[in-house]
Amino acid sequence: MEENSPNRKVRTGIVVSDKMNKTVVVKVERMSKHALYGKPVLRVKKYMAHDEQNECRPGDKIMIEETRPLSRNKRWRVSQILERAPMLGEEAGEEA
Repeated sequence: MEENSPNRKVRTGIVVSDKMNKTVVVKVERMSKHALYGKPVLRVKKYMAHDEQNECRPGDKIMIEETRPLSRNKRWRVSQILERAPMLGEEAGEEA
């Protein structure tokens, strides 16, 4: 992929869905303070990201970076896979 330029935003999240071709839905969580009470609140946002090789699976922890608009909803690209989700069906069959 391309090198990260200093003005591109980068987010880390979990893949929620990979049902589309070359697209994944990524859930990004962040903590913010409640405006009035100051209590920490977990905020969740979903991004659609471009996955050229279709290599991401649900549960993978990935890093996405901002890019030019690729479609109506896609403005992010998968830059790297940080952590793979365990495959329950196939790995359990190999071990037995």
